[in-house]
Amino acid sequence: MASVSSGFPFNLPVASLLLILLLCLHSGGGQKKKENMLVEKVDQMMEWSSRRSVIRMNGDKFRRFVKAPPRNYSVIVMFTALQPQRQCSVCRQANEEYQVLANSWRYSSAFCNKLFFTVVDYDEGADVFQQLNMNSAPTFMHFPAKGKPKRADTFDLQRIGFASEQLAKWIADRTDVQIRVFRPPNYSGTIALALLVSLVGGLLYLRRNNLEFIYNKTGWAMAALSYIHGSSQAQFVAESHIILLLNAAITMGMVLLNEAATSKGDVGKRRIICLVGLGLVVFFFSFLLSIFRSKYHGYPYSFLIK
Repeated sequence: MASVSSGFPFNLPVASLLLILLLCLHSGGGQKKKENMLVEKVDQMMEWSSRRSVIRMNGDKFRRFVKAPPRNYSVIVMFTALQPQRQCSVCRQANEEYQVLANSWRYSSAFCNKLFFTVVDYDEGADVFQQLNMNSAPTFMHFPAKGKPKRADTFDLQRIGFASEQLAKWIADRTDVQIRVFRPPNYSGTIALALLVSLVGGLLYLRRNNLEFIYNKTGWAMAALSYIHGSSQAQFVAESHIILLLNAAITMGMVLLNEAATSKGDVGKRRIICLVGLGLVVFFFSFLLSIFRSKYHGYPYSFLIK
C-alpha cells in the first residue's frame, strides 16, 4: 500500500504535463492547418481575379470561399439573374455598372487581396438564393472579413440606384477601400452628331449652286401665313394646333433632359438623350418665339429663327 500511495503523487504531474503537451501540439497543428487553408483560398481568389475582374460562383464556391472560415478578405457579391429567359433588364444594366466598378479596382494601383468582386447567378446558384432567403435580383451584399454581414452590408438599390460611383462609395463605407471609377470612353454620341453634321453638309454641298431657298424670306413667310394669323388679336384653328405641337415638343425635350440627368444607365446613351432633348428645346422654342414675334410686331427678342 505504501508503494502505491507514494507512486500516485509522482505520476499525476507527469500525466498532466503530457496532456498539456498533446493539447498544445494539437492546437498548433490546427492553427497551421487553418493558415494553409487561408493561403490556398487567397491564392485561388487571386488567380480567378487575374482572369476576370468579377468571379462567377456557384453554390459550392460561394459556401467555401465566401461563407466558410478562415477568411481575411472582404467579398462583394452581386446576386442576379442574367439569363435571357429571366427577362431582367435591370439585371443587365446593373451588371454593366458592376463590371465597370470591378475593372476599375482590378486595374488600379491599389489592387490587393483584401477585396474581391463576385457574382452569383440564380440559374447557377439557386441554392444560395434559398439559403439567404433572397427572392429578388439584382442585390448587392458585402461579406466582411470577420463576422457576419449586417444590415448595412446590403446595398440599398431602390433608394440609391446602381451607378458605379454609388457602389464605390458604399464599398468605401463598409471596407475602407477607396475605388476610383474609370469608365471606358464612349464615342457613340460624338459619332451620331458627326454623321448628322456630315449628312446636312453633304446635302448642302450637292445643292451648293441653288441655296437661294434658305435666304428666301418670302417663301418662308408665305408658308407661315398659310397657318399663322398676322395679328395678335386673332388666331387660326390650325395655328392653335401648331402651338400645341410646339409646346409638346419643348416638353418632350425637357423630359429627355431630365431623363439624361437622373437615369443610371449607360453614359453614352445618356449623352445621346441629352443632345436630342437639348436640340428639341432649342429649335422648337426658337420657332415658338419667332411666331410670337411675328404676331406681336415690334417685339425685339429672337433666338436662332427670326
